[in-house]
Amino acid sequence: MKHLESINAALERYLSTGDMPKLMHEAMSYSVFAGGKRLRPRMCLAAAELAGGSIEDAMPIACALEMIHTYSLIHDDLPCMDDDDYRRGRLSNHKVYGEANALLAGDGLLSLAFETMLREGISKVAHAPRYYEAAQVVAHGAGVFGMVAGQWADLANENNPDADAETLTYIHRRKTGALITASIVSGAIVANADESTVAALRSFGEHYGVLFQITDDILDVVGDAETVGKTLGKDAEQSKLTYPSLYGLEESRRMAEREAELAAAAVLPFGEKAAWFTALAKAALTRTY
Repeated sequence: MKHLESINAALERYLSTGDMPKLMHEAMSYSVFAGGKRLRPRMCLAAAELAGGSIEDAMPIACALEMIHTYSLIHDDLPCMDDDDYRRGRLSNHKVYGEANALLAGDGLLSLAFETMLREGISKVAHAPRYYEAAQVVAHGAGVFGMVAGQWADLANENNPDADAETLTYIHRRKTGALITASIVSGAIVANADESTVAALRSFGEHYGVLFQITDDILDVVGDAETVGKTLGKDAEQSKLTYPSLYGLEESRRMAEREAELAAAAVLPFGEKAAWFTALAKAALTRTY
């Protein structure tokens, strides 16, 4: 996978920086190195690369994105949230380390993400002048205007008979789409991309975020639990608002195809430089995990 080894090496380095309680480091590392696809950091680095920037300059932000994503998964699995015992094919963090420690492991990853971006920026900003603008994009996508707002709305609309398409769009453009879009846009900004390049990559991210969530919702209905690596059928069990619950499976699949087409069209002006993004959109339609 594109940039996977360098991302994992950097994550190892950032998680080993400084002194922290041994068990806390173990709990944080347990989830970070549980075999994720590293989709968000790879998107960040690929966007920086497409825009002619430095992978090295974008790496702290890429790794911060993975820390933020992992913290969200740890918290998402907690009994007070989605209450899931498995993640990425093995026991969820709280099933191994206990609820309180899992909560703190997530908190630790979130704070370490921002410490990493801020600390590393001191040396990066001289040749990546918009580095901290990119970090702000990540903060916006992760926080109360993005992922956290989406998670809040998701929980608030469980068992809500009045939830509609507008509500579904609000939830998933924030819960899933905001951090995905921030991953791509932050990479472009670190590379000092011009406005048209940032706009095109933002459009890709927005459409891909919707595509990713639609296929995720479909997998919860028809996927294989062993392949997906988590408990399936929980959306229906918890009466969550999803694309299949609102539109049905077949229409959801058609919507996914349309979002894949729109995502690919957004990066068409970049030609072969955008081949990785185009392939990513196509692959989402057949993903099994």
